[in-house]
Amino acid sequence: MDKPVLVLKGVRKELGGRAVLESIDLSLSRGRVLALCGGNGAGKSTLLRLITGMLQPTSGTIELNGLQWGANRARYADQLGYMPDDYLFGQGLSAHETLSFWAALRKVPKKRVAELLELVGLSEVKHKAVTSFSKGMRQRLLFAQALLAKPPLLVMDEPTNGLDPYWMDAFVELVRQSKQEGHAILFSTHQLRVAELAADEAVFLQGGRLVRQDRTDVLGGDAASMDARGLETAFAELYRQPMTGSGGGHARGSSGKGGE
Repeated sequence: MDKPVLVLKGVRKELGGRAVLESIDLSLSRGRVLALCGGNGAGKSTLLRLITGMLQPTSGTIELNGLQWGANRARYADQLGYMPDDYLFGQGLSAHETLSFWAALRKVPKKRVAELLELVGLSEVKHKAVTSFSKGMRQRLLFAQALLAKPPLLVMDEPTNGLDPYWMDAFVELVRQSKQEGHAILFSTHQLRVAELAADEAVFLQGGRLVRQDRTDVLGGDAASMDARGLETAFAELYRQPMTGSGGGHARGSSGKGGE
């Protein structure tokens, strides 16, 4: 078995004197896709920011191909591609200009820009200003920039937000293709159907804790019946317990944005 690309051990994060993530242990190998699921405040975005180096853990360790952010930031950053949930694009810049700028930063050949614009279906609008794009088109451009340097780890925060059904299916295919090329892929989502189709495994966060991790083919029976009702209902049915309150089990409440 390949050595894991990403390894988290005992990761804890406090924000404003409150623990928003506790005792997170995860690993992810090449050619594997992991979906990070949870409601608002579950800790998904915080965990992704820790992995990308935008935040540092209060305790525990995060290693990417054996590297830790604090010890070698440049080499660590070279190992990953990151797709945020949204981005404030420069006024007047076209899709081609924007992607070319990112390519120059990552020392990627210009031909890669054309390849990726074709891949995400933006070739015909590559000279249009990105600020005129729909949310879904911006998401596709952000996906392209994450793939620019062919990183070992691809991290995406709610990548299917704003995508129409056609491009939702295209996203699944792009993830599968990236998996075949050997990328390790981690993405957060509140759409269980996307997780089921695109990921090998799903991790469920609740109140900053990892409460379930399993293969998506095992979770498929649960997800199929819950998808239309959203993740809050999914959690309630998975654990047969209320989503709020502090008593019993792992339930700690998932409302609010503090731990998201």
